[in-house]
Amino acid sequence: MTDHKERMLRGELYRDNDPVLVAERRRCQQLLDEFNATRSGEDERRARLLDDLLGHIGEGSWVMPRFQCDYGYLIRLGRNSFLNYDAILMDCAPITIGDDVSIGPRAQLLTALHPVEDHELRRQRWETAAPITIGDNVWLGGGVIVCPGVTIGDNAVIGAGSVVTRDVPPRVFAAGNPCRVVRQL
Repeated sequence: MTDHKERMLRGELYRDNDPVLVAERRRCQQLLDEFNATRSGEDERRARLLDDLLGHIGEGSWVMPRFQCDYGYLIRLGRNSFLNYDAILMDCAPITIGDDVSIGPRAQLLTALHPVEDHELRRQRWETAAPITIGDNVWLGGGVIVCPGVTIGDNAVIGAGSVVTRDVPPRVFAAGNPCRVVRQL
């Protein structure tokens, strides 16, 4: 393992042009190209490709094409969970999705962070990443964006188009930009 990959996995500053990280993203992209080219009804082929791509995919879970991610192996998808069309999971840090989760079309789970205050580090393409955790029986509406470091509690519902910038407690309906708790469930 290279220094930059180790740094990425520890949540420290790293450069994504590291040869090992580039090769891992290329391998991921090849699997995604195959997955996204599958035809309707090729469920077994899709399942095999996802098994090769993801760190874990639980029994009864499925993902609809078009699906995009950076590495794949940092994604853990629980049992009986569903990612709808056009999901983007930037997995520079672990993304853990619980059991019985429904993620609407065009949702984005984004772990990557770039320096805000240090303009030179940003110019030099340094970045960090923070994990995202989605609890059990969560529903993310269409177009939801989940930002780095966010945890969404069990049984929460996030309204369509919301931008989730901070943790959401369990058993609430939350929505908006930025996403805020609207009511208890």
